Amino acid sequence: MPYVVAAPCIKCKYTDCVEVCPVDCFYEGPNFLVIHPDECIDCGACEPACPTKAIFPEESLPERWTEYVALNASLSKTWPNITEKKDPLPTADEWKDKEKTRDMLEGG
Repeated sequence: MPYVVAAPCIKCKYTDCVEVCPVDCFYEGPNFLVIHPDECIDCGACEPACPTKAIFPEESLPERWTEYVALNASLSKTWPNITEKKDPLPTADEWKDKEKTRDMLEGG
């Protein structure tokens, strides 16, 4: 089962997870990251690296965020691959502890 990026990443886009991924399976949108499910090797390195606790094994994804399985799969096919750590969005500190909504996701 691949890992999935869920709502807490929206408007933050920390890339600590990208830095530890051994297979470069992260893709970058305007204000969110996703994992390509066919490229993820289920190593779990990304989950503890995420400052917003936005990454989950698919089987442990909270039910309120199940739509993010399909979002990660579809958006990873259209967004560019990201392989190096970047600065988070300027709003990251404001949003990292707030509940995000799907409506704030740009480009998806």
